[in-house]
This record gives sequence, structure tokens and C-alpha cells, in this order.
Amino acid sequence: MIKKILSFEAILKGCVKNDDSCKEMMYKSFYGYLMGITLRYTKNTFDSEELVNDSFIKIFRNLAAFRHPENAEELQQSFKGWIGQIASRTAIDRLRTSKGHLYVDELAEEAHPSIQVSTASQLHVKDILNLLNYLPETHRLVFNLYEIEGFSHEEISKMLNIPVSSSRVFLTRAKNKLRTLYTDTMSNSYGKNG
Repeated sequence: MIKKILSFEAILKGCVKNDDSCKEMMYKSFYGYLMGITLRYTKNTFDSEELVNDSFIKIFRNLAAFRHPENAEELQQSFKGWIGQIASRTAIDRLRTSKGHLYVDELAEEAHPSIQVSTASQLHVKDILNLLNYLPETHRLVFNLYEIEGFSHEEISKMLNIPVSSSRVFLTRAKNKLRTLYTDTMSNSYGKNG
């Protein structure tokens, strides 16, 4: 059986019409992208795979809600951003329901001043993403939402039902912990090589 090569727009239209072959093409095209997003919120691939599948269920159910950009050349990029948000929110919802709610007391920013982090030239995104697994869950969540997903502290506050100041403190703590973890990792690897 020879499969026809379809444009992204044709695949999207097929998914809206509930065409299974188009859904399969869509799933295969964006699985890796969504897996990369969900892995930032979980500590293992099994949970991430489950989140990806849950995200695709939501994506396919809500395709009619996707707003096509006026410029057809921006369609795929716009769609990618839309499904990325769905995956992020699916992961956040799962974390929220699995914990009942995030326990957060009112954290004063003054008690945890923000420290400028200067990164070494050898710092790689892959290293940071690996180190994220060592952060406490709320710290990892706020770091992901602010630094990677680009949400503001006000948006994070509403999503997680925490005070804005707590979001800022969790971000500061996450950065400080990442810096410590990175420094320890680098000194351990240099100690072995040196």
C-alpha cells in the first residue's frame, strides 16, 4: 500500500474530518516535540508518554478551536505553539490532581533575594534539562513555566493558584539549586578528568 504524501494543511483538514490516517500522520509528526515538552514536567518517560497521549486526545477533540493564522506560511508554527500549550497545561493539570493541590505558604521575596546567575560557557540546554529532574516538583514546574514556556509570574500564579511572590521565590530557589547542582556536576566531571 502506497501512502500519499500530504501537506501539513491537508493533514490538519483530514484530522478535523476525523480521518484516522491523517491523525496517525499528525501523531507521528509531533510525538517527539510533545515528548520533549512533557519530559520537562515528569521524571520518567512512562509518565511523559502518557501525557503525550492525553495531549493528543485533547488536541484531536479540540481541533475546531484552533485558530488558523491569516498567513498560511505560519500555519504549522502556529499549530505547534497551540499543541505545545495543550501539552504543558495537560502536564500541569496532572501534577495538580496527583498532589491534590500544591502546598504553598506565602513566601516573602525579601527572605529569598534574587541572585544573578552567571553561567559557564560550557552550560548546555541538555545539561539543565537533566538537572531539572533533581529539583523539587514545584520548583521544576515554576522554572519550566517561566523560563522555558515563557509565562509571566502573574499567569503562573493563576495556573497554580499560588501568590505571585511565591512564583518568584520558587523561580529563584530553582535557579539557585540548578546553579549548585551544575557546579557540583562540573566539579565532579573535572575531578574525574583532571
